[in-house]
Amino acid sequence: MRDQPAPRALIILVGIAAAMVVLYGIREVASIAGPVVLALVLVIAVSPVRGWLAARRAPIWLQVAVPFLIVVLVLLGMVGILTISATQLASLLPTYAPQFDRLLTDAQHWATTHGLSNEMINRGLRSFDPGKIVELAQSLLGSLIGILSAMFLIVVLLLAMCLDAPVTAKILTSGVGRRPRLVTALGIFTHKTRRYLIVSTVFGLIYAVLDVIALSLLDVPLPLLWGVLALIANYIPNIGFLIGLLPPAMLALLDGGVQKMLLVIAAYTITNVVTQSFILPKFLGDAVGLSTTMTFISLIVWTFVLGPLGAVLAIPLSLLARALFIDSDPSAGWAQALVSGKLPGG
Repeated sequence: MRDQPAPRALIILVGIAAAMVVLYGIREVASIAGPVVLALVLVIAVSPVRGWLAARRAPIWLQVAVPFLIVVLVLLGMVGILTISATQLASLLPTYAPQFDRLLTDAQHWATTHGLSNEMINRGLRSFDPGKIVELAQSLLGSLIGILSAMFLIVVLLLAMCLDAPVTAKILTSGVGRRPRLVTALGIFTHKTRRYLIVSTVFGLIYAVLDVIALSLLDVPLPLLWGVLALIANYIPNIGFLIGLLPPAMLALLDGGVQKMLLVIAAYTITNVVTQSFILPKFLGDAVGLSTTMTFISLIVWTFVLGPLGAVLAIPLSLLARALFIDSDPSAGWAQALVSGKLPGG
């Protein structure tokens, strides 16, 4: 008797259930999985440096040490800037309590003149407590301390992956005859991830520098902190611009009123439109290979699984998942078209 194939609906349901189990499992070990993925992505980003040194027959120790030191210095510099700036922010916010109270009073007066009931206004005012801003700053400091504690694990993983990178590359090359689709898919993943990171970083730095200059000219406190935040938020798809904009805009509102806030919003919007909307797509091209819908879903899923770090790594993680489960499967051409938003051959 001939075996009957399993119903397609059953296969889909089992696949969804398996994916949920895997995602929840990763979520339970997010404190380990997040640094592992971050280290992998950073090693991929600096792999051209190792390739350049290998082409010039540099010693193996130099091929390992140079990319490793580049990544570590960048990480330490960013964490140092964030730590110092966040400490200054925590001491600065309480001084804005009078301005915060005045803004709430003005907002209450405006709402009353436009027909809102006092009960609704009082309910909204109870949710705006200046003390909560201080608590938010303190929680930010706590998160930075957590990042510092995870830095040791990230650095160790970076060193291990840098040491293994030459051997790993040879092993992948040797697998072309056995698993050509998988090796090709992983090669495409590393190429797209590296191109995405390098181009996004270059334009993120330009965007951050322009924001720092604008904030300095507008005399908004802690411009360097908001510049680093804009750089980090640049890696978060779809909503990164708003994440980088809201804190300095709110601080500008407390420091100089509505006019300064609107100037900050205008400056951020202009620099974002110029760098991210007009120039970046010409250089990035089709490096990501994910549709707008899939990019947004990736952001939601990986943020749920890995927290804030998942939001930053949403694109590389989705590219890795695509390489393992779609690009390596010769019968998944329709899935490639679905996630990329392009017809096959288009």
